[in-house]
Amino acid sequence: MTEQEGYARLVELDHRHVWHPFTQMKTWMKEEPLIIARGEGNYLIDVRGKRYLDGVSSLWCNVHGHRKRELDEALAMQAGRIAHSTMLGLANVPATELAEGLVAVAPRGLTRVFYADSGAEAVEVALRVAAQYWQLIGEPRRTRFLALGGSYHGDTVGAVSLGYSEQFHRHLRPLLFNVQRTDPPHVFRFYHGLARGAALERALAEAERLIGEAPGELAALVIEPIMQGAAGMWDHPPEYLREMARLVRAAGALVIADEVATGFGRTGRMFASEHADLRPDLMCLGKGLTGGYLPLAATLATEEVFGAFLGEPEEYRAFYYGHTYTGNPLAAAVGCANLAIFRNEAVIDRLAGRIERMRQALGERIAPLAHVADVRQAGLMVGIELMRDRDRREPYQVAEQTGVRVIKAARRRGVVIRPLGDVIVLMPPLAISDDELDTLVGVTSEAIREVTEA
Repeated sequence: MTEQEGYARLVELDHRHVWHPFTQMKTWMKEEPLIIARGEGNYLIDVRGKRYLDGVSSLWCNVHGHRKRELDEALAMQAGRIAHSTMLGLANVPATELAEGLVAVAPRGLTRVFYADSGAEAVEVALRVAAQYWQLIGEPRRTRFLALGGSYHGDTVGAVSLGYSEQFHRHLRPLLFNVQRTDPPHVFRFYHGLARGAALERALAEAERLIGEAPGELAALVIEPIMQGAAGMWDHPPEYLREMARLVRAAGALVIADEVATGFGRTGRMFASEHADLRPDLMCLGKGLTGGYLPLAATLATEEVFGAFLGEPEEYRAFYYGHTYTGNPLAAAVGCANLAIFRNEAVIDRLAGRIERMRQALGERIAPLAHVADVRQAGLMVGIELMRDRDRREPYQVAEQTGVRVIKAARRRGVVIRPLGDVIVLMPPLAISDDELDTLVGVTSEAIREVTEA
C-alpha cells in the first residue's frame, strides 16, 4: 500500500465512523483531514511525515514537548508493574505519591486530593463537594454558585451550568441549574471605552451587588484565575481575583479556582492563583497535570472542607462520587514524573524570558495588523481577536469562518493553532524555544494577513 493509499484509507474510515468534538461533521466530511501519526519535541508529525509546530500544546495540555524522555520512561516503568487498579477500597503507589507532590506545590492550605479523569469532572467534583459541604455543616440554604460572564468550565452538565454558552449549550438549557453571573473587568468585551481602573471598580461593584441580593445563599465563587480560556482568552488583573475572593468570603462562601487551563505554568506561575496570593478552598486541575500524556484531573480541598465529610458509616457523610479510572496508576506515575521535571529543570524560573519575548513579538508583528482588534496575553496564553473593522468594532460574519481560515493558512505553513470563533489562540508548550516562538508568531501574522487582507 502506497503512502497515499494508506492516507486515503484512514480518511475514508474517519469519515465513515468518527464523530469529532466541537466539529460540524457535514463540513468535516468534505475536507481532507490532518492525521497525526507521531510527535517529537514541540512538533506534530502527520502520516505523510510533514512536521507542524504544536502552537496550542495539543489543546493546552502538552507542557514539556512530545516524547519527553522522563515521561516516556515513567509510563513504561509503571506499565511493567500494573496499568490500573481501582481506588474504591484500595490505594495505589503512584496516586498516593502524586497527591503528596500536588499538595507540596499547591497554594497553602490545600491538603486533600480527589482524582478524576478530566478537567470538567474536576469541576463537577468541586461543585458537589461545595454543595454537600454546606448541607453537612448545617447551612442548607447555600445552594447558589457565582461565575463570571463568558466562563467555561467543561462539558458535563454541572460544569455547563456554570459556564453556559448559548452557541454550545442552548439545547441543554432545561437540564441546567441556575447560576449567578457577574461580568469580569474585561475592557474590550464589557467595559469598552473605560480605563482599566474604572472597569475594575465597576466590575467589583456589580459583583458586590449580586452577592448581596441573596444573603446566606451563596455556596461558592467558581473562577478561572487571571485568564478565562475558552471565553476567548479574556484576562483580568490580580486585583480583581483578590477582591472577588474577599467579597465572597465576606459573604461566608467558598472560593473554587478552576486551574484546569491556567495551571502548571501557563501564566508564568505554577498556578495562576499565585499572582494574587489566592488560597482557594477548592482547586481544579487537569490538562498539564501529566504533561499532556494521559487523561488525569484532580480537585484539591482544604482540611476544613474535607473534615465536614468525616463521620460514622450510619451518618452517610461520605462523598459518594468516583469513576472506574479514578487515580489511574499509569497517569499518576506520569504525573509524578511531570512534577519532577518542573523541579529538576526549574521550568517556572525559566519562563519569564519566553513570556517577554512573546509579548514583544505580538506587539511588533500581530497588534499592528489592520484587522487585529485586540491582543490579550497572560504568560504563554494568548488570544488574538479579529474583526472586519476594529475601529467600529464590526465583527466578521459566522458564515465567513475567518478564524478557521486563518488556522488553515497557518497549517499550510507548518504550524497548528486553533480558533475560538474569530479569536486565534496561541498556547505553545512551555518548552518552546526562542526560534520556535518566533516561528509561531511570524506564521500567525502571515496567516492573518493572508485571510483578512485578501
